[in-house]
Amino acid sequence: MQKSSSSFQVMVKPRGPICNLACEYCYFRSKVELYEDSSFRMSDALLEQYTRDLIKAQDLPEVSFAWQGGEPTLMGLDFFRRARSLQEKYGRPGVRMTNSLQTNGVLLDDEWCRFLKREGFLVGISLDGPRALHDAYRVDGAGRPTFSRVMRAIALLQKHGVEFNVLTTVNAENVEHALEVYEFLRDQVGAPFLQFIPIVERRDTGEGADGIRVSERSVTGAGYGAFLNTIFDAWVRRDVGRVFVQIFDVSLAAWSGHNPGLCTFAERCGNALVLEHNGDLYSCDHFVDPDNMLGNTSQESLSALAWSEQQERFGSAKADALSAKCQRCQYRFVCNGGCPKNRFVAETEEPHAENYLCDGYQSFFGHIDAPMRFMAAELSAKRPPANIMAALAPSAKGQAATPRIGRNEACPCGTGRKYKRCHGA
Repeated sequence: MQKSSSSFQVMVKPRGPICNLACEYCYFRSKVELYEDSSFRMSDALLEQYTRDLIKAQDLPEVSFAWQGGEPTLMGLDFFRRARSLQEKYGRPGVRMTNSLQTNGVLLDDEWCRFLKREGFLVGISLDGPRALHDAYRVDGAGRPTFSRVMRAIALLQKHGVEFNVLTTVNAENVEHALEVYEFLRDQVGAPFLQFIPIVERRDTGEGADGIRVSERSVTGAGYGAFLNTIFDAWVRRDVGRVFVQIFDVSLAAWSGHNPGLCTFAERCGNALVLEHNGDLYSCDHFVDPDNMLGNTSQESLSALAWSEQQERFGSAKADALSAKCQRCQYRFVCNGGCPKNRFVAETEEPHAENYLCDGYQSFFGHIDAPMRFMAAELSAKRPPANIMAALAPSAKGQAATPRIGRNEACPCGTGRKYKRCHGA
């Protein structure tokens, strides 16, 4: 891993893959097989060691602690009280500690929320849309729906003023209901920050030319692209600057000439590691397997493992294995071939597999190209990107509300037509 910033991120799984839900598409549930007879609970000694080592390894003004799972709230509130106490104990003057917690929300109550608010935790909560769409796959161990319990948790977070965002998986059940999902999250949940994560469950069946299949819960590339396009069209006309969608923000950064800032679209991998409950450190959340275990932090230092040659090779492999098609693609600057876990579509005479979601990404990036160029230009001129909403909104006379788009330029709505023949007509 390139040591350009002397910084890395770690997702900590204090209860490993153990969860109080049994979401049907969860890829992490099977990881219990890696740790037979384990208690799946991070010890106080390991928590202290990790806290000390992470703070020591960072040379930035902010150290971020990310708690995930499984379900991290199963550790109990006292564990996180100890975590904050240790952060204060080992923190350096002038260095800020931040914490994020990804949860299904089922165990949250008033006491939890008072703590999260007081300690400034950012909470990510999983919600796949309205009741029927959410409950299709997000069930508990008894197969019971969870929508009401998640909505109760969100109400508690809002009651106590806890900052939260929503993580929504895009799956076979909700992929054709993009606008319904978006409007529900925006208008009924009131979530200001949204993530839309595609479900791609690879199945090696031995059937077909390459033996590759995906589960019935998975999205297709075309479906995911259409989902994003639909939501983007609604967002770009009324919600820029007030609703923040991760993949839109990442895209705008890329169109503005910056690093996309998300590991999925980064040129290299390896900057987001995973710490298991027993101290095992892995290269990535999607590669928690024996081949990608870097070592145990009880035996080697966290920083030595994070900067190891093995992790360097893992990080470089993403760019080194980029297909010829990806190398020629006009959207490589934002996509960089996508997450390696989804690169399993083999092409004849091509040594490197392509991303299963490639056609969806191409559809999406092509769809947003013109509006992204407009918003990037506004940013460059130190004007708000939200100006695009005025550019797309006709006046009472049917004219565009802003004259800054040339009549012969591409319309920022993304249709590909000239402005004078689209929203400028």
